[in-house]
Amino acid sequence: MIANWTEWKSYPRAARGEKLEAPISPGIYEVRHAASGALFAFDSADNLAQALAKLSVAPKSLASWFGKGAPANLPELEYRTFSTTTRANARIAAARMIDRRETYLRGAA
Repeated sequence: MIANWTEWKSYPRAARGEKLEAPISPGIYEVRHAASGALFAFDSADNLAQALAKLSVAPKSLASWFGKGAPANLPELEYRTFSTTTRANARIAAARMIDRRETYLRGAA
């Protein structure tokens, strides 16, 4: 069976009561800005749901590092996942995808 990327889904916002839909298996995830399509995050993980739930933006001020002020809001994001059987397979697949992107960008330049 050949695994495929899932469809792009809107990244949930807890304040709106939305929920994350991702497998609890190893794999690769890709997150992009909804408006521009620019890459926000890409990585392999042991647990895709847990890795996506931990995504955040760095604090905008020193005070927010110490729990003062409002939490940083994520921009409008979309995500998709690619499940694999093991973390090792996820790492190999991620490395191959990165190599393909670099090769494409070198040829397009």
